[in-house]
Amino acid sequence: MTVVDEIEQTVATRDGYDYEIILVNDCSPDGVWNVIAARAVVDEHVIGINLARNFGQHRALMAGFNHASGDYVISLDDDGQTPADEFYKLVDKLEEGFDYVSASYQVVHQPLYRRLGSDLAFFTFRKLTGGKKDAHGSSFCIMRRFVVDELIKHTTAYPFGLIGRITQKIALVPVEQRERLSGSSGYTLSALINLWANSSTSISVKPLRVGTYAGLLLAFIGFLLAAITIIRKLFIEPDLAAGWSSIISAILIVGGMILLMLGLIGEYVGRIYVCVSQAPQFVIKEICGKAAK
Repeated sequence: MTVVDEIEQTVATRDGYDYEIILVNDCSPDGVWNVIAARAVVDEHVIGINLARNFGQHRALMAGFNHASGDYVISLDDDGQTPADEFYKLVDKLEEGFDYVSASYQVVHQPLYRRLGSDLAFFTFRKLTGGKKDAHGSSFCIMRRFVVDELIKHTTAYPFGLIGRITQKIALVPVEQRERLSGSSGYTLSALINLWANSSTSISVKPLRVGTYAGLLLAFIGFLLAAITIIRKLFIEPDLAAGWSSIISAILIVGGMILLMLGLIGEYVGRIYVCVSQAPQFVIKEICGKAAK
């Protein structure tokens, strides 16, 4: 049974909900677009979107969000690990008054480096956005229409971490992650590092402040060493050869001040970059299904 079949069977278990299923092909090399296009022809609920090249998970999601029309929008992966038959858990939690609800996997069926990478990404996200300590969601999530409308207003090339800018009414729902049906994740170690770097620098300018803080720290250490050298020379060891210490102190002071200024300049460059970046999030090659009419 495919993920689409599972979604349609689950929707049928509860009255009062109409639905559409948007399948985004992020330039997959295995011919999946032909399968999507064939399903969209015979199933009026299915919309297929074929991207011109591989843009990555987050941009592919944005392509889907731009064509979603429902009051509630759910995103999930097609690797079989997402329990599609449990999405009503997210719906019910959302209807308690939340704006965004994410699934939280109690047991993660992923390699160790993937789990560590995910933990690092969420730790960084919490530190940069001031999120809750226990916030550790996933790509299996649901959001209200106004959240989607706000998301698609962001047309920059790095659509990461935008939810925290839109709403604080966020909740988690525990679900069981399944084993992957086949193949392996496209997130290699290098891809995870790139994702972490992109998400960290796109949601906040705080990483730029590392230069500022490092400059202040090194400048302080330089002044401290200089003071210690002077005190030792005057009161403890009059014959102390202070050449090496004074040089290191000077280097630390100057280097610290340079990093301080670079950090301050970086603050402004970061803000300019975020404002003027106009690279496309995604490029749609073709659409099939009712959205193409």
